[in-house]
Amino acid sequence: MIFMMKTLHYLFLLCFLFFSCSDKGGGPEKEEETATDIPELDALVENYMTKFKVPGLQLAITKQGKLVYAKSYGKADVSAGEDVKNTSLFRVASVSKPITGIAIMKLAEDGKLNLNDKVFGTGSILGNTYGNTSAAVASITVEQLLQHTSGGWGNSVNDPMFSNPQMTAAQLITWTLANRPLTSTPGTRYDYSNFGYCVLGRVIEKVSGQTYEQYVQSALLQPSGISRMTIGGNQLKDRKPLEVMYYGQNNENPYLYNIVRMDAHGGWIASATDLARLLVKADGFNSPSDLLKTQSISRMTTGSGPNPGYANGWSVNSAGNWWHTGSLPGTTSEIVRTSGGYCWAILCNTRINSAPFNQELDELIWKVVNNTSVKWPTKDLF
Repeated sequence: MIFMMKTLHYLFLLCFLFFSCSDKGGGPEKEEETATDIPELDALVENYMTKFKVPGLQLAITKQGKLVYAKSYGKADVSAGEDVKNTSLFRVASVSKPITGIAIMKLAEDGKLNLNDKVFGTGSILGNTYGNTSAAVASITVEQLLQHTSGGWGNSVNDPMFSNPQMTAAQLITWTLANRPLTSTPGTRYDYSNFGYCVLGRVIEKVSGQTYEQYVQSALLQPSGISRMTIGGNQLKDRKPLEVMYYGQNNENPYLYNIVRMDAHGGWIASATDLARLLVKADGFNSPSDLLKTQSISRMTTGSGPNPGYANGWSVNSAGNWWHTGSLPGTTSEIVRTSGGYCWAILCNTRINSAPFNQELDELIWKVVNNTSVKWPTKDLF
């Protein structure tokens, strides 16, 4: 009898340990499942990586809201021989902008702000926190910052976001308002501005009462089943758990910029599957349910008058496709939503500032989704 009781006790203990260790929730150490290989796609990716000397690449593809392919290639850390895994995290650079765009639209839906609200000056969202402003600056709206039509601070006039690296975001905004006057009337000209999205990060903080990172995590990421995404660090010593190494080409230094300060325009690190989870929650299709209402998604993806090809955080075209790219030394990223029901994310831990590098990366998955002979799995890997 004692032997039988002990045996039952051990069996119970083994079962308890087995089920306790089983990760049913996709925790931070769980390796996402991968579908059966698609040779056509794998060959394209491997040829691209060889041609452009890409150490590591990661991708995730959804079809009609289901994750149908998630795969990683190459090395996360070349010297250590560490492979990229589906759980590896990459800097996503300017793919952070559509994340910020979704966050602003969510706040608008929740009645915390209006896209036509003024950002600076008396009676505005940020008031005079960053000093007195000109009448022109005081006329800038939230939507103009989203659409890069604020009238200044863009790439064509030396975006201030990459100056004064020792300053905090608040100090940089104060300095910019005092030293960088607008170059055109707000709402009349498109000029891609990282600084404008830095300001949007502060808008989110003001109206939500949380840090930018906290708000995005609680309002967007957690409801989408994403637990690992975070703002990255600046230096190699700040590398996060599961984060890849970054490799500059042509003497670029991948640890040059203040990534923490770039939070709302270029600071996130994520896996391709994380981004795919967020994409299907903002793609405007019926399943799964979106984070935003239909009318909010429509406005988010409608281009501006000065540039019909750029909306509120997204590049768009007349075919109904939305996308955004990202680029930093050691980083290339892209997310895409197609009118045909596909979404995908693709991440690299290097870059080359050349048209062929970017164009051929964009073409990788398009070639496969447009190939009617490719057999996509029916199982949802989410």
